[in-house]
Parts: sequence; structure tokens; C-alpha cells
Amino acid sequence: MLADPDNYSFEGESKELTVLFSDIRSFTTISEGLNATQLKKLLNDFFTPITGIIFDHSGTIDKYVGDMVMAFWGAPIDDDKHRSHAVLAALEMLDKVEALKPEFREQGFPEVNVGIGINTGVMNVGDMGSTYRRSYTVLGDAVNLGSRLESLTKFYGIRLLVGEDTVKDLDEFLLRRIDRVKVKGKDKAVNCYQPMCLLAAADASLRQRVDAYHGALDCYYAKDWGGAQQKLRALLADEPNTLLYQIYLDRIDEHKNAELPPEWDGAFTHTSK
Repeated sequence: MLADPDNYSFEGESKELTVLFSDIRSFTTISEGLNATQLKKLLNDFFTPITGIIFDHSGTIDKYVGDMVMAFWGAPIDDDKHRSHAVLAALEMLDKVEALKPEFREQGFPEVNVGIGINTGVMNVGDMGSTYRRSYTVLGDAVNLGSRLESLTKFYGIRLLVGEDTVKDLDEFLLRRIDRVKVKGKDKAVNCYQPMCLLAAADASLRQRVDAYHGALDCYYAKDWGGAQQKLRALLADEPNTLLYQIYLDRIDEHKNAELPPEWDGAFTHTSK
């Protein structure tokens, strides 16, 4: 951009981008246990490597809001691989969070965990604000969905959730389909997924578990409650702390004795943000 500034502009435009939201879990509890100096150091020590990872994967930092970081890919510099770059950054961010835990423990800081939501779509991007202060940022429904997906990671007991338009360019990743959801304020259901890792890094055991889970989902959407229960219970026996399996088992208990409408498509409506 410095070498060829005439080719770049902060004027408003609409284009397909990928946005990422990352939020520290239980941050209110964490902040209550630290004084102002400690909290500042924790956040600085956390955001510095996280920001470096986003930059290393061609991302643009939109803003920090308390314990949240928002970033996007594809502007102001065009990026044909904005989907995969965002997911690669997210997976590396999650690895970094694990690496920071012993470092924070040594400093007497509480454990930090995060949730990350990623979504792709047409967004308005540009230098927006007032005559007093402006910010280069993104706006639109696709951005809002990215934020909603981050919030839903807590509900499913996972750390990373991406929208259906993001997975169109993720052939190199092992993806686990999580749910078909209607988020608050939206009538259209969207599929959401969890990128587990790069395909090249997935061992046979992980691939088998993901395949078995997808088989259970196929039974669920076909209203084969018995088949879905059997597969999910087998998975839960091997991974007893997996909240996702229990969520579907609880839904099956509700559905199998209910009269579902003919247009039922398995979508779950979330009523909170």
C-alpha cells in the first residue's frame, strides 16, 4: 500500500469479505479478580500475539472492544483466499491461547479461554464515523452473523464456529457440521460448521469420529430417532464430555414424542444473542 497508494482507497464499497470475532470467556469474572494494572497487562499480553497471528495471515484489525477483537479479510488489500486465511488464523489463535495458559499461570493470572466466530458475505467496508473521528470498518448482516456465531460457541461447547458461506473455500480443512440455526432477528436458517484442523493434520481416529457424528446427523435430519440415538450414545461413551452430542440427544427426546410439521428441516431457533 505504501509503494502504490493510488491503487488503494478507504472510500466506502460493498464487497465479499470474511469477518472474525474473538471473545474471552467469562471476562467479567476474570476482571473482577484483578486490579487495573494487572488487567491491563493481561489484555496486552493476550492481544499482542493474537494480533500478530491475524497480521501474519493477511488480516485487518477492525477494533478491540474490552476483551473482544474484531478482524476482517479482503480489504483494503484484495485477498482471494480470505476464507481460508481467516480460519488458519483462528486455528493458530486457539493454539496460542493454549500456549499462553502456563505463562499466565506463572504470573498469577487466571486461565483464559476464547470463542471465535467467522462469517463470509457481502459487507460494506470503508472509513466510517464522524468529522471528529473515523474508523475503517465493516458493516452489514454478514458481519452481524459472525458476531452471533461467536456467541453460539458457548452454547455448543466448542471454540470455533463458521458460517456456511465461509466453508465454500475450505477444502483443505476437516470440518464438522454443528447445526442448522436461526439466529435472533433472522428467519432464514443457516448451516454452521466447526473447522477441526487442516486435513493433513487429522489422524484416522479424528476422521472416524467426525464421520460417525455426521452419520448420526443424517439419521437425525431423516427423523430416524433410534438410529441417531444409537450413534450419538456410542460417540458420547467414547467422548463423555462432549456437550454437542448431549444437545442432540436431548432434542431427540423432545422430537420423538412430538408431532413435527411437514416442513420441519431440523433448524434450531436461538432466541438470545
